[in-house]
Amino acid sequence: MKKILLYISSLVASFAFIVTSSNVNTTCAFLIHQPKLPQGAEKLSKH
Repeated sequence: MKKILLYISSLVASFAFIVTSSNVNTTCAFLIHQPKLPQGAEKLSKH
């Protein structure tokens, strides 16, 4: 059971990393709302 939980948690962490890195490099399509990024997320920027 512990191996399964570790596997699932690593999948969730990698998915969160991918979503955060894609969010840093894009802007919101709507003019009003731009979600705030977590601290340290600007390190993932490609610019």
